Formats: sequence, structure tokens, C-alpha cells
Amino acid sequence: MSKFITTLQAARYGSLFCLSLCSLTAQAQQAPQSFSSQQLPQVQEAPLRAHLALLSSDLFEGRGTGQRGGDLTVAYLEAQAQALGLLPANGQSYRQPVRISGVKALPAKSTVHLELAGKILPMQFADDWVWWTGNAQTQQSFDHELLFVGYGISAPEEQWDDYKGVDCRGKILVMLVNEPRPTEAEPKRFGGAALTYYGRWNYKFEEARRHGAAGVLLIHTDASASYGWSVVKNGGSAEHFQLQGADSGVGLQGWITDALAQQVFAGAGLKLDKLREAAEKNDFRPVRLPSARLKGEARSALRQLEQYNVVGIVPGTDPRLKQELVIYSAHWDHLGKQETKQEGSGEVIYNGAIDNGSGTAGLLAMAKAAVAQPARRSQMFLWVAAEEQGLLGSAAYAAQPLWPLRKTAAALNIDVMNFVGVTRDMGLTGSERSELQQHALKVARDMQLQASPETPDTAGGYFRSDHFSFAKAGVPAFSVSRGRDFIHHPQESAEKARAYGKRYHQSTDKYDPDWDLSGMVQQAQFTLQLGYEIANSPKMPAWKAGDPFAQPRQTETTP
Repeated sequence: MSKFITTLQAARYGSLFCLSLCSLTAQAQQAPQSFSSQQLPQVQEAPLRAHLALLSSDLFEGRGTGQRGGDLTVAYLEAQAQALGLLPANGQSYRQPVRISGVKALPAKSTVHLELAGKILPMQFADDWVWWTGNAQTQQSFDHELLFVGYGISAPEEQWDDYKGVDCRGKILVMLVNEPRPTEAEPKRFGGAALTYYGRWNYKFEEARRHGAAGVLLIHTDASASYGWSVVKNGGSAEHFQLQGADSGVGLQGWITDALAQQVFAGAGLKLDKLREAAEKNDFRPVRLPSARLKGEARSALRQLEQYNVVGIVPGTDPRLKQELVIYSAHWDHLGKQETKQEGSGEVIYNGAIDNGSGTAGLLAMAKAAVAQPARRSQMFLWVAAEEQGLLGSAAYAAQPLWPLRKTAAALNIDVMNFVGVTRDMGLTGSERSELQQHALKVARDMQLQASPETPDTAGGYFRSDHFSFAKAGVPAFSVSRGRDFIHHPQESAEKARAYGKRYHQSTDKYDPDWDLSGMVQQAQFTLQLGYEIANSPKMPAWKAGDPFAQPRQTETTP
């Protein structure tokens, strides 16, 4: 510890740790009370603030995946879960292993390239394209033709198939980002203005694998991706993580600039803009790119690491319903310590105070309240690993759940919480997919809140948080997001909330002791109260008819 904090800092953080731990231990020693509909457990600000300040301090080094800060975070959460009186969820352990492969492209040691009629195209890694391997291989050879498959979507419920029975085995698929746009005749096509899972690039890699493709190249534009090439450049050049043994991608996954794509298509005698128009129609058929090939050898650095979800249980009080479960989740990881590109500046800590020190601390404060006052169904507090690497911790849990998924009533997630102040509303986007919405609206009324106005989910936010891993597995799930109608100083508060966008995933996402955490407590209280509403309901919530994640569920009702 003395290697990375001063003696004064150690004393400060040590005192804070002791204050938090001693307070929580004392609470854990209190005898649990029976649930009363007249008295709900209350989230307290003091433990939430203490955890947030400590977890987002330099002591935890940004809680990076595969870094010492991540190991410290897991140890801290494990100690807190035990001190609170949560029961270990994995036998006698609070830890659930998450085995991950880390893969980083080595372009300087690779020869992979694009050819037109046997001539190598002049192109630079990061400037013109990025690639990485989706199957955790250190060395792969390629010599494959290119096939344009439009948006790369196969959606029977939309009567849409960009593959049209074409044999994709051994081919590099070139795809558009996003999904077909709605039309006047079909205003609700692919969710209308909202982005569906079919528009997410990770879906496109998954679908390509199902069709046996050798690789995928996504064509980038600022408009279709909703971000500039610099985001692709930085992300594509970084280390990529995937669950060990998971067949989630193809041999080569990457992006190319629109300028390079235009050059490739023109060299193959095709007009990309016309093919873009054709891809908007459901009669589109895949198009070969004559004389265009991807060739060469791709080399990558590979490492294997083990991270952990931290999981604790509050047993239910009802003899029958305690066999069923409500999950509260938040990811504990952020971006950790990263090297800077400025000479002599060394490493920078990405503390991640709001993303997601807030959710991690909020879940601890919620667990403290829940332990003292159990509900009829059991409750799980789940701190998941490696969310920033592609929801890997929650995906690992969904693949090997510690509680049967058919007995899991709901998964409620919190991420990037309200640090500005109390609001008159609460964000419930995603709850409308299931009966969670009616429960959420009831809790909002009980707390004298309203649901935030619905806006089209154009960025596909529902598919980018940990609740999505549970939704894919058939568990009704969504993330409770902060409200936008601030009670105190509305304009100033709204501007503070918007300004966070400039600090998101930056080293400036640091804890501020002057933050008004009343809104964070409000959001945590709403999430916990919603969990109790579900945990004490006669039956488990179901998906709305027709939702793509709906599955048959075995539900039980009380007399």
C-alpha cells in the first residue's frame, strides 16, 4: 500500500474504511425484522457516501479488469458482504469466478491486408481499419473472399434475412452498422426510431459466427455508428476481453473507414452507395466483391485471467416464495490504470466515481437496509465483474447461475447514478417490456414520483448494461436510471447532469465530497422498494406478449 499512497493518505483512507466497516458490522449484528407492508427498509446516505468515496479513491486504482485495483475491490466487497450479514451465494464463498481471455492485436507483427485483383491496398492499422480476433487465437492465417451482406441481420419476426441462404463459410462478411430504417409504410420496422439488438455490432459478430463466416468488417460512418472514428480507433487498438470457451465471435472482427470501403467496392466494380440503398429493402441479397480478398497472417497477444463476481443472499421469509429470487446488480469495475501517450506522464487512474462506483456503493447501502428487514422472496446482491469489457461478469452469471433462472423473478440493475439532487421522476426505460412496468409505476406512485418521459432509445442503451444478460436468458430485467426533473435549481442541476458526459470514461470521473447525494439515495431507495414490491407479489412478473426476450416461465402464486 505504501508504494502508491502517502502515509497521510493511508491514514485517511484507513479511517474511512474502519468507519464504514465498523458501522456495517454493528448493523449486521442486529436481529433481522419481519417484513411489514407499513414499514419498508430505508437506504441511508452515510454508508453510501463512505463506500463511494473509498471505492473511487486512488487506493482502488480505478478498479480495472485484470489489475490490482480490481483484486482490491473484490476483497473489499467480499468483506463488506460478510460484515453486513449477507449469506454467501456460491456454497461457502461470496465469489463466483469469471474466466476471461484477453486478446490484443499486434499489427506490427502481422501481415493481414486487403487485396484488389492481387494488388495490396495501401492501408494503415488504426487510421484506415482496426481488427482483433474473436476466438482467442495468437496466430491465424487468412485468404478469403469478401461478401457484402447488408446489415448482417436475420430476423424472422421482421420477415428479414440479409443472408438469404448464401453459404458464408470461409468468407469475410462486410456489413453496415445499425439496422434498416423505418419507412412511411412500416414506421415500427425494427423498433422505429429506437435501436433494437439487431443493430448492435456484437449481435452482428454473433450472427456471422452462426453462419460460419471467417470474419466481419463493419463499415463505419459517424452517423450510423453515432460516434466518430476516433472511438473505433481507440477501442479497436485496445485489449479485447471475452469469456473463456464462449463462441461469441468470428476469427477476425474489425471496422473499416467509409473511405476505405468506398475504395474496395469501387475496385470490385460496385457502388457502395447503391448497395446501401438496396440493403434498406427486405428483398436484398448478398453481393460478392469480385477480386477483393483479405489475406495474410494476424498475430495477437493472449492472456488468461480470472476475475470474480461478488454475490450475497438475503433469504426470504415465506416458506414457499423464498425459493424464488429478486436480483439487484451493479458492476464494480471501471477502466483502471492506463498508460498515457504524453511523454513522461506515466499512468493515469480512471477512478470511475459515477461509473460505477456509484452503483457499487449504492448496492452496498441497499444490502445494509435489506438484511435487517427481509422480504417474502429471497434477494440477491450481485456485484458483477468486467462490464466495461462487454458485460462479461453478468454474462458469466447468466451462463452458470447460482440460483435457477426459472426461479428468478427479476433483475434490477443500477449504473451511473444520480449525483446531482432529488428529482420528481425516475427513469424506467426497459420496464415496459414486461410486467415490471406496472410494479415500477406503483412504486413511483407510492414515492410520489412519476416515470420519466419516454424517448426513443436510439443508442440501444437497453442492450449495453448488465441487465441485458438476464433479459437474454429470459429473466425480466431493466436498469433503473436517474430522473431528469430536478426539484432544486432545475436548470443548474440539469446542466450538471449533462456535463457528466464530458467526464464519462475519462480520468476526470472523480468523487467530489461536495456532491448532493440525496438523488442517489432516492434512486437506490426506489430500486430497493421496487425489489420489495416484486419480492412480496403473489406471482413473478412475465414478459409482455411478443417481446423478443419472452420465454415460457414457471410461475407460482400464493393463495
